[in-house]
Amino acid sequence: MSWGTELWDQFDNLEKHTQWGIDILEKYIKFVKERTEIELSYAKQLRNLSKKYQPKKNSKEEEEYKYTSCKAFISTLNEMNDYAGQHEVISENMASQIIVDLARYVQELKQERKSNFHDGRKAQQHIETCWKQLESSKRRFERDCKEADRAQQYFEKMDADINVTKADVEKARQQAQIRHQMAEDSKADYSSILQKFNHEQHEYYHTHIPNIFQKIQEMEERRIVRIGDSMKTYAEVDRQVIPIIGKCLDGIVKAAESIDQKNDSQLVIEAYKSGFEPPGDIEFEDYTQPMKRTVSDNSLSNSRGEGKPDLKFGGKSKGKLWPFIKKNKSPKQQKEPLSHRFNEFMTSKPKIHCFRSLKRGLSLKLGATPEDFSNLPPEQRRKKLQQKVDELNKEIQKEMDQRDAITKMKDVYLKNPQMGDPASLDHKLAEVSQNIEKLRLETQKFEAWLAEVEGRLPARSEQMRRQSGLYDSQNTPTVNNCAQDRESPDGSYTEEQSQESEVKVLATDFDDEFDDEEPLPAIGTCKALYTFEGQNEGTISVVEGETLYVIEEDKGDGWTRIRRNEDEEGYVPTSYVEVYLDKNAKGAKTYI
Repeated sequence: MSWGTELWDQFDNLEKHTQWGIDILEKYIKFVKERTEIELSYAKQLRNLSKKYQPKKNSKEEEEYKYTSCKAFISTLNEMNDYAGQHEVISENMASQIIVDLARYVQELKQERKSNFHDGRKAQQHIETCWKQLESSKRRFERDCKEADRAQQYFEKMDADINVTKADVEKARQQAQIRHQMAEDSKADYSSILQKFNHEQHEYYHTHIPNIFQKIQEMEERRIVRIGDSMKTYAEVDRQVIPIIGKCLDGIVKAAESIDQKNDSQLVIEAYKSGFEPPGDIEFEDYTQPMKRTVSDNSLSNSRGEGKPDLKFGGKSKGKLWPFIKKNKSPKQQKEPLSHRFNEFMTSKPKIHCFRSLKRGLSLKLGATPEDFSNLPPEQRRKKLQQKVDELNKEIQKEMDQRDAITKMKDVYLKNPQMGDPASLDHKLAEVSQNIEKLRLETQKFEAWLAEVEGRLPARSEQMRRQSGLYDSQNTPTVNNCAQDRESPDGSYTEEQSQESEVKVLATDFDDEFDDEEPLPAIGTCKALYTFEGQNEGTISVVEGETLYVIEEDKGDGWTRIRRNEDEEGYVPTSYVEVYLDKNAKGAKTYI
């Protein structure tokens, strides 16, 4: 089966067919190119999707990804990123192994096709020229034969005519001979050209055209094989990345199987555990013995020399609130004379916080975070302090590594002075050493706070500490310094009182200032979810289910200021109450 023998007369159709084959090849190249663009676009979209859901650095969202389910999600995002990379590999391999290769082959194919058909046209032109020569010699032979026949007839006519001279007859005879010779020459020429044409025609149809068409056939068959190989490569490029894509999917499955719900539950405990003990049982208050009823700790009728007050739940406000809070004004309490209160202050230190404690309390109320994290519950404070200690230790180690590097460089300079001046490193070395010393002092400070917190955390068997973050108040009236009043209602701890921080003002000055302060309006109501014994200064006791007025919402320190009536107000833990902020709530008042 050969195009040269079977399609010897289909030169034009073969030319059209081979051009169609090249068009098909270019169409396939365009298809693969668009596929690579789709793969790149898909990979880009997958990468953008993975990046979009990655946790932002140094954000609250990043802290949430400590849970195993969130870690599995991050692993899924990373695997999807690798998955996108495989689609980029598909695009790159198709571009290099198919598009570039086929584009180069198409150019070579066009050149080969052009050369083959050029040879074919050249052979056609040659046979056409031979045919024209044959036709020309044939017509000349025919013409010469006709001329010779006419000349012969003329001679015979002249020879038969008796009126024609002998010279004319001889002239006619010679002319007839000349024409006859020309006819013979034309015949010989025609015969020669005919033989040559037949040979050329035989060569054309049995040698030249078959060879040219055979080359064109081979060219077309190579094109078909090449496009088939490209289709195999197209599939193989996809097949090569299937194992890696499978590994990406296996990684996602493995990440999903690594989710540990128990571990996540434990992390929730570590994240939100306050370290407080649940409230203990409420003691029975015997109201059948009114004479034995205890009096409020800070009542002005109670002398400070009577010893420790026996605080009971359900009484009036426990005295002056912490800090700078309006003092409860119970109608049953009467102020002592100013002289008596002055004498009382002179005989014992006033039972107000030292100035540094007041400053600390005010900063907490204004939303500032203390350096020792004293605004946090004990367990959370311990975690923050431990985290700070670890960070400082890392910084110390980094500085020490830098110091070692500088020291080694200095030794090198000492051994090889041409490399540098050792004295130029002394300033840097001193600076690093100074930084290490500062970091160590900072670490010691936070370690001291950490040890203090760890010493204060209660054991499981203890019930000395309430969720309010306060120790039961057992302070005696004769307090010599501020150390015994170190805890504020928000769980903060004040520093020990130094000699220069002794109180220089009268307690009565503060009391009078508080007495003249206008009461705050109620901004809503709240319902007590649990019973709370407010046994420390500034707190107020509540019973589970009791409804009270909210006069100041939680400012971020975990405490809410409430009021039972016009004379009793104080702080309770925000987690102990359910707050309903409403300007129009029952009992809300507006003061001008």
